[in-house]
Amino acid sequence: MRIREIQLEDAQRFLELCMRADGESEFLLYEKNERPTTEEEQRQSIQSFKDSINSTIFVVEDDYQLVGYLLARGGSAKKNRHSVYIVIAILQSHIGKGLGTLLFKKLEEWAREKGIHRLELGVMEPNVHAISLYKKMGFEIEGKKRNVFRMNDAYIDEYMMAKLLDY
Repeated sequence: MRIREIQLEDAQRFLELCMRADGESEFLLYEKNERPTTEEEQRQSIQSFKDSINSTIFVVEDDYQLVGYLLARGGSAKKNRHSVYIVIAILQSHIGKGLGTLLFKKLEEWAREKGIHRLELGVMEPNVHAISLYKKMGFEIEGKKRNVFRMNDAYIDEYMMAKLLDY
């Protein structure tokens, strides 16, 4: 397995990974078959990440298949360029193999090279496994947003978590 930055030619495989992950996890924004993205839109999105000085997407490749990703989108204004918002997903078949930890280590290495100071993310309150990973990686809960998501006829709160990088 290897972790690398995404390339334009990954567009179709990355879209397939996202759609598969959507169907496997109840804790991602989109549900199965709900993602509206086309391959061309995915390619354009990847290009915008590659053109950005403070955004990136890391993918996990196992035997030429994409099995996970970590997306970091940097702030676009002068006042928030030092901050990135993170989304992570790993296919169920590869959970428990340390990939989340490796992705966050790769992200932190990249962030330090880019002068990023703040890493932040949102996580659904019932997602205890993800919260445990984030805390292990040094993230702290900064707050809670109430009733952000609706799942199974119930409202779900979202924790806002962040890690500040010291230099």
